[in-house]
Amino acid sequence: MAVSMSKAVHSPQADQQRPFQQAVAGAGVFQGLRKLLMLVLAVVLSMSLVACDGQPKAAATISPDNLAAIERQAEGFLAARDRLPELAALVNERNWVFTRNLIHGPMQEVSREMLYINRLLLPADQAVAEARANKLKTALAQLDEAARLQDGEALRKTYIKVASGFGLYAQVLPEQVKIDLKQA
Repeated sequence: MAVSMSKAVHSPQADQQRPFQQAVAGAGVFQGLRKLLMLVLAVVLSMSLVACDGQPKAAATISPDNLAAIERQAEGFLAARDRLPELAALVNERNWVFTRNLIHGPMQEVSREMLYINRLLLPADQAVAEARANKLKTALAQLDEAARLQDGEALRKTYIKVASGFGLYAQVLPEQVKIDLKQA
């Protein structure tokens, strides 16, 4: 009976101490996890600092295959640009039919060529190239519309936008392409 009495006597004390012991044991686990987490964080930060060694990175470059493809597309673009004096003469003469024929004939491929070029440029240059390509395409569409409506004043103003659009877009071509095509 002494045994059962001692259990009965110790039982309430033991019950009161158990939550405390469990809390202390749980805190120990959390402290261990916290130390482990801090160690992992220190290792990750150390590795990232080693990766950022301060060495300057090489500038991004266009691969030789992409340069060759840009050059092929740029040839067509520049051939259309070389027809601008002919287009200017048609605009000055207010030759509605041949103006539209030139836009829909030899200059029709300009949009496609710029699209291909834009995809092959460095990502940092693509936004500017796309914006300039869109301006040129819009100007060509407006020129076509002015010729369709036989609006001489709009035709003249829009031709200026087309000519400057060709010039601005030609600036986004990579330097090596400009050199190879004797544009620099």
